[in-house]
Amino acid sequence: MSLCEDCIKGIRHEGTPEGKWETINGVECYVGTPAGEYQNDEVLLYLCDVFGPQFPNAQLLIDDFARNGIKTVAPDTFEKDGVPFEFLGSEKRRAFDLTSWFNRHTPTISRPLVDKVIAGLKGQGATTFAATGYCYGGILVFNLALENMIAVSIASHPSLLRAPEDFENYLSTSHAPLLLNTCTNDEQFPEPMQLQADAILGGDKFTPGYKREYFDGCTHGFAVRADLDDPTMKAGKEGAFKAAVAWL
Repeated sequence: MSLCEDCIKGIRHEGTPEGKWETINGVECYVGTPAGEYQNDEVLLYLCDVFGPQFPNAQLLIDDFARNGIKTVAPDTFEKDGVPFEFLGSEKRRAFDLTSWFNRHTPTISRPLVDKVIAGLKGQGATTFAATGYCYGGILVFNLALENMIAVSIASHPSLLRAPEDFENYLSTSHAPLLLNTCTNDEQFPEPMQLQADAILGGDKFTPGYKREYFDGCTHGFAVRADLDDPTMKAGKEGAFKAAVAWL
């Protein structure tokens, strides 16, 4: 498994994050809490792309989930060692050693931090978890779903998946309804792999529920790092978010 240059491309979005940093069972997390009434025993785990929860784009999305009444928690699975988001839109990213970074932060290394946060949230009264993952975070969503630790799964332009194995395992093992937000140009999750997911999980084969949204003309990263000056990419980002909220 490996990442590619598209995993560190994109545009930084403008806005003022409104969430707060909290330490949950020893893990730093960015937390979006709804202002009004909400189901305080339900938590959405936001599993970040390689830039981590320090990335303003991620924080703004987490705030948006909170505005929709969903308490959202993003564990810092990279322990303040996410890819510097200053590389976005810069040719400097070509010099970044993504392979060495990934070797420090494989899903096997990151996953125990997610488990610690889940245990800490359970200690605070949470009983039901959903997860939404972007790029790198997509494989963590699948891992949690295969262990039936989450009740709902969302993966947007996921990376590091194996086809058809991960879809076959999902079909046979998971009970979590799955939404995939996909696009046209995606080296990590290309259309042939998307169609494999449909063939294995679609057509009511996966009875808990399966849906794949497809955003024509969008590229890998569109759901969190889109160029909002591009109408196609902006529509894709907004569409992926609306689909996620509806799925939850």
